Amino acid sequence: MGAVADFLSPEDVFVDLVAPDKQRLLQVLAYRAANRLGLDENLVAADVLAREALGSTGVGQGVAIPHARLRALQKPFAMAARLKRPLDFDAIDGEPVDVVFLLLMPEDQASAQMNLMAAVARKLRTSDTLLSIRKATDTAALCVILTAA
Repeated sequence: MGAVADFLSPEDVFVDLVAPDKQRLLQVLAYRAANRLGLDENLVAADVLAREALGSTGVGQGVAIPHARLRALQKPFAMAARLKRPLDFDAIDGEPVDVVFLLLMPEDQASAQMNLMAAVARKLRTSDTLLSIRKATDTAALCVILTAA
């Protein structure tokens, strides 16, 4: 399992998502993920927000990869969103974020977590890919861009 397509489904991709701030965005994504996974919304949100409190997951170039390891999770799960308006994310480069990739992993798969994070980071690091993501007109187009090999 190393390709983004292995853990991102079309129904978990959003275009023009709106949130007033980073905390609310993370809560919305965590709640949506919890509902898709049949997990407790508050526990998933708490884990995602606790990880973010350790340090921003804004990796630069307008991209954030919030993540958490969950005890109740059996396999990796991802959710991707392009925001309608960029948000301050305390990113490493100080730039606001408009591309967010939530990654949830089983608690007992630390090495797999690194591989998954690397796969996502590789996908989101090229300026051509980021431009395509920002120009995608709908969720189907965005999903194709994110899951292309």
